Amino acid sequence: MTGNHQTLALLLFSVFVAVTLAITTWVSRNRHGSAEEFYAGGRLFSPMENGFAIAGDYMSAASFLGISGLIALFGYDGLLYSVGFLVAWLVVLLLVAELVRNCGRFTLADVIAARMRERPVRIAAGSSSVTVSVLYLVAQMVGAGSLVALLLGRTAGAVQAWTVVGVGGLMVIYVSLGGMRATTWIQIVKAVLLMGGTITLTVLVLLRFHGDFDQLLRTAAERSGHGAAFLAPGLKYGGDWTARLDFISLGLALVLGTAGLPHILSRFYTVPTARAARRSVIWSIGLIGSFYLMTIVLGFGAAAIVGSDAVRGSNAAGNTAVPLLALDLGGGPDSTGGTVLFAVVAAVAFATILAVVAGITLASSASVAHDLYASLRRPHAKPRSEVAVARVAAAGIGVVAIALGLLARDLNVAFLVGLAFAVAASANLPVLLYSLFWRNFTTRGAVWSVYGGLVPALVLVVLSPVVSGSETSLFPGLDFQFFPLENPGLVSIPLGFLAGWFGTVTSPEPPDEARHAETEVRALTGAGAV
Repeated sequence: MTGNHQTLALLLFSVFVAVTLAITTWVSRNRHGSAEEFYAGGRLFSPMENGFAIAGDYMSAASFLGISGLIALFGYDGLLYSVGFLVAWLVVLLLVAELVRNCGRFTLADVIAARMRERPVRIAAGSSSVTVSVLYLVAQMVGAGSLVALLLGRTAGAVQAWTVVGVGGLMVIYVSLGGMRATTWIQIVKAVLLMGGTITLTVLVLLRFHGDFDQLLRTAAERSGHGAAFLAPGLKYGGDWTARLDFISLGLALVLGTAGLPHILSRFYTVPTARAARRSVIWSIGLIGSFYLMTIVLGFGAAAIVGSDAVRGSNAAGNTAVPLLALDLGGGPDSTGGTVLFAVVAAVAFATILAVVAGITLASSASVAHDLYASLRRPHAKPRSEVAVARVAAAGIGVVAIALGLLARDLNVAFLVGLAFAVAASANLPVLLYSLFWRNFTTRGAVWSVYGGLVPALVLVVLSPVVSGSETSLFPGLDFQFFPLENPGLVSIPLGFLAGWFGTVTSPEPPDEARHAETEVRALTGAGAV
């Protein structure tokens, strides 16, 4: 990578960081320090603004870098990530968006605790939310490390390590100073930049092939080294029964996991009404749907123009496919166009990472302060003290995410997000659906549902090929692999639902019919909603 690339991209990085820090500083001067302001931005955002922010939250480094890289390496099987991420929004729109906005205040635990005993439910849901958030953060950290290592032309671990530390420090600043309002505006700016960059690259790829998508696919298959198999199912997930089950597990996790992601659910509280929450989702579906269709073009474009071997040579997990594609589309490594386009794409990807980590950190720190701290230490904590705890929690979560990001820096970011989705679908989605729709659901059922999905999901990941037993594992020198699948969703998601059912039917405490009726009316009509 030439010095021109480095200088221009670093300049654009610096501009984005300066703008976002200015937004954060401006917001911090205009806040009044209440919990509602810190967690929900005062509930003042319009459906369009929130829709752009949701899209900004969801279109992460996994989408922009990871999915395109997987398509460039595995063709059809990589494309399945795009489909799964998009279809998941139908579950959010039809089942949870409006109901969650009516039932809760700031976190997932608010919805569940509305008809249960608060303390055990908040501890369980808060623990699960923090776990999911940290896993998601790790993926963003890995994406940042890969991107900056490519930019600086170095693959040394020190470059990636310092990048991860820098991103972690910035996200703590954004959340601690600006809260939800600053985070939302950062995500809106990022969504506009990302859509602009993606549209530009997609148009350039299609122009390269004169608008002939069939020719694009044929060229991608030829340059992939796999021929026709590149465009057919099975290159990554069709080798044996284990790979096929892994594919089913991944599909379940992606489609069901979005509705359990804490940072997505928290966005529904930033609008004034449930109707606004539903309209926010409609806006976000339009943006996200367009984006994921374009990632398909970018992935096959990277295979056709850059070549799968070159993508794999730059980063074994494929995380640098899009920046390499931009370099080629602009005219090559030594051209002015290539330099500018590469730098812009790298800056957009970096902006994507910073915005997403800010949203996730805010959601997880809210869970620590609003759910765990308020339940374990001071049940009647004042709003100001709760916000102070949230700021400290943001720093602690940042440290944990940095440490895990350094450990997992060689894994594909889309794959890492798949693990976070699996845990969210196993621990959060069952208890959320039971709380909203099952009249007889009890406190024991809620607690068992969370832990019955969370613990198996984490244990199965530890015992999977992701952690040990292969050259691409976190610990390649060790082998305590017991579970054959890389994604635990196929087993852990049903266990979460089963644990919730079994805990409820064996519970000595009768369900609270009156509180269920109250919650049902509130969820469906918005009467009494905050």
